[in-house]
Amino acid sequence: MPVQAFIFPGQGSQSVGMGRDLADAFAPAREVFQEVDDALGQHLSKLMFEGPIEELTRTENTQPALMAVSLAVLRVLEREGGVDLRTQVALVAGHSLGEYSALAAVGAFGLTQAARLLRVRGQAMQKAVPVGRGGMAALIGVDLEQARAICEEAAVVKEEGRPDRHEVIEIANDNGGGQVVVAGESAAIERAIAIAKARKVKRALALPVSAPFHCSLMEPAAEAMHDALAREDIRPPIIPVVANVTAAKVTDPATIRDLLVRQVTGTVRWRESVEAMVAMGVDSFVEIGAGKVLSGLVRRINGDVATCSVGTPADVEAFLAAR
Repeated sequence: MPVQAFIFPGQGSQSVGMGRDLADAFAPAREVFQEVDDALGQHLSKLMFEGPIEELTRTENTQPALMAVSLAVLRVLEREGGVDLRTQVALVAGHSLGEYSALAAVGAFGLTQAARLLRVRGQAMQKAVPVGRGGMAALIGVDLEQARAICEEAAVVKEEGRPDRHEVIEIANDNGGGQVVVAGESAAIERAIAIAKARKVKRALALPVSAPFHCSLMEPAAEAMHDALAREDIRPPIIPVVANVTAAKVTDPATIRDLLVRQVTGTVRWRESVEAMVAMGVDSFVEIGAGKVLSGLVRRINGDVATCSVGTPADVEAFLAAR
């Protein structure tokens, strides 16, 4: 029997129409979307199914929407296919906002809780930095140390007749497979792209994001999440979660709360998380929700493990038939 981990996608996996086929095919999926709509007082499912994409990609909408699709898939697997995380899955993990999906999947949060927290998180992250002041870039064909060296050089601002000053640019996501995402002040991001190209890095490109996520510029959002999470009851998960900021498993509710606050400004250590899960015996990764981004990253990190993505009715049927 394979040792499975369920993994949950983050921002970038959204698309207009996501979840619509699930809602058409399965009553448990419709229930999830209705619960999220009710929790937020918004017809979020209509936005997911019909767009417009500009509205869907607003961070405050994207975050709860992606979680809703993941939890809809999971509820269908549980209700229609008898999937039992407690006995059939060894670990769960999620990429950035996907960590909330993972925590909801294993009972640390309720669905309504997760939706409301992600709405707060999305709004706080958007407000933390004025539009245009920060950005993110993907560096392709680098390892973590090379990316750090590029950040160190890009942070320095040289002005004639004045001491050097430093701008914020930090590692946001260590995605593995030679993909590292950096975040920081806009000018520093532009310098990093130029430095990477001068160093013959395979690719260096600015990302179409509205804020510089997972860096110290997000400190106001971390404070907002500290306050929001302090008011929430977090329960022990039924199976361990591998946390973004430590790449280690966690089950203690107080520690989970602390790590979610740290996650707002901290690096998403996805490569190390996958490597840790493999070291703990996982040989099969199942991506639950929209898109196939994480499955591709896992294969680049470790080509020996099995991967699959479950996000559509056809995916659900294929996954259940293969069990």
